[in-house]
Amino acid sequence: MALNQPPRPRETVFRQPRLRDVRPRVAQSVPERRPHRVFSSPYILFMGFVLLIVIGGLLLALPISSHQDGFTNPVTAFFTAISAVTVTGHTVVNTTTYWSGFGQAVIFFLMLVGGLSFMAATTFLLALLGQRSTLPERLVARDTVGTDRMEGLRRVTRNIMIVVFLFYVVGAAAIFWRINGLDGMRLGESVWQSVFLSVSSFNNAGFSILPESAPGSGLARLSSQWGLLGFMTVLMILGGIGWTVMVDVTRRRRFARLSLDTKLVIVTSLFLWILGAGVFFLAEYGRAETIGSFGLFDKSVSAIFHSVSGRTAGFTTVDFGLVDDFTKLAYAPLMFIGGAAGSVAGGIKVTTVAVIIVAVLSSMRGRSEAEAFGREIAHFQVLRAITVAALGLGFMGVVIPTLTLTEPDIPFVDLLFDTVSAFGTNGTTTGIVPDLSLAGKSIFMVAMFVGRLGPLTLALALAPREEASLYSFARERVKIG
Repeated sequence: MALNQPPRPRETVFRQPRLRDVRPRVAQSVPERRPHRVFSSPYILFMGFVLLIVIGGLLLALPISSHQDGFTNPVTAFFTAISAVTVTGHTVVNTTTYWSGFGQAVIFFLMLVGGLSFMAATTFLLALLGQRSTLPERLVARDTVGTDRMEGLRRVTRNIMIVVFLFYVVGAAAIFWRINGLDGMRLGESVWQSVFLSVSSFNNAGFSILPESAPGSGLARLSSQWGLLGFMTVLMILGGIGWTVMVDVTRRRRFARLSLDTKLVIVTSLFLWILGAGVFFLAEYGRAETIGSFGLFDKSVSAIFHSVSGRTAGFTTVDFGLVDDFTKLAYAPLMFIGGAAGSVAGGIKVTTVAVIIVAVLSSMRGRSEAEAFGREIAHFQVLRAITVAALGLGFMGVVIPTLTLTEPDIPFVDLLFDTVSAFGTNGTTTGIVPDLSLAGKSIFMVAMFVGRLGPLTLALALAPREEASLYSFARERVKIG
C-alpha cells in the first residue's frame, strides 16, 4: 500500500435555511387600553356638573320649591342651581324669603355635593373601572381631591368624607350654641339653620337662610356676635386651605418638616388674610355705612371675618354696595386668587400665585430656577401656573368688557367686582345681580361654571392627550426688557 496515496474525496453538504426561518418576524403586542375621551376624568367632571345643575334647576323651578304661585322663572331657577353647585353664593332672589323649605333643601344638597367636589366621586368611579391614569386625569385629581395616584383614590375619598362630615357636625354644634332660639326659633328650626350655615361655611358657599329683621343680609344683625363669626371663620379657613394641607400639618406639625406645597399655601394665605383685613379695616374705619359705628374690637373682628370670607366664601355682615371703591378694587384680585388646590374654594388658587411670585423673585436674584424654602420648583410647574393665571385673566378680559355693553347702567367698579366674584366662585356682591339683564345673568352663569371647573381643567378636557416629546429644538436667546 502506497504511503502517499491521495485522500478520498468527501461530499460537501450545503445547508440553506428554510423559508420560514428567513421570513421577517413580526412582534405582536396588545394595544394599550385607553378609555374613550368622553369617559376621561375632565369630561366626567364636566358632564357631572351639567347633570347636577340640570336636575337642581328643574327641581327649583317646581311650584313646591318656592313661596310663589306657579313655576319659578327658569333663569332664576338655573341661576340659583349653578350658584349652589359651584358653591358661589350669587342669588337673584332672597334665599330666605323666596324659597320654601323644599327649595332650601335642594340648594343645601347642591352646595353639599358641589362643595365636596364632584370630582371625588367621578375619580373614585374611574378607579373602580380600572382605567389607566393619564396626565390630564392626574392633574384634575390632584387639583380636586389632593392626589395624583389613582390607586389611592378609594382611601382618600373615604377619609375626605369622614373628616369633612366631622367638621360639619362640629361646626353645626358650635353655631347652634350661638343661634338657638334666635327670633323664637324652635329646636328643629335652630338645628336646620345650624347645619345649613355650617355646610355653607365649610364649603365656602356663602348661602344663608337666617331670618331677616330688616332688608339686607341675615348675618348683618349678627355682626357683633364675634363667637359666631369666629366659628364661621375657622370653618371657611379649613375648607379653603384644602385636604392635603390639613393632612400635612396634622402629620408633620412642625413648619420646617412641611412639604413645599403646604408652606406656600400657609405663607401666601396668611399674607393675603393680613392684606385683606388691613385694607378693610383702614378703608372702612370711618365709614358710617359699614363699620364706622362699631367699636374697635368689633371693627377688628369684622375686618378679619371679611378678609377670610371676602376671598373665598362670600358671607358679609355689611352691604358691599356701600363700601369704598378702594375696598372693592383691592378685594377683586383677592377673589380672583381664591383658595388652595384641593379645597372647596374657587379662583386660580393660592399656589398658582405663589409659584409665579417665587419665579419672579428668583429671576430678580439671578437664579435660573424658581426656588423657595430651600427647594426648586420644576420649570413645567412654573409654566403651568402662568398658563392658569393667563387663562383666568384672558377670560376676565373678555367677559367684563362684554358686560359693560349688556349692562351700561351699572357702575363699572360694581360690575368688575361682581364678575370677578362670580369667576372666583366667591359670591360677595354689591347687589347688582338681581338687576342684570338676561344676557348679563347668562354671562354670570357661564363665569361661575368656568370658574368652578377651572381654566386648566377645561383646557385639558378639550385638548388632545399629551404625548412625551421625542425631540427638542435648538435653544436661542431672545431680548427681554
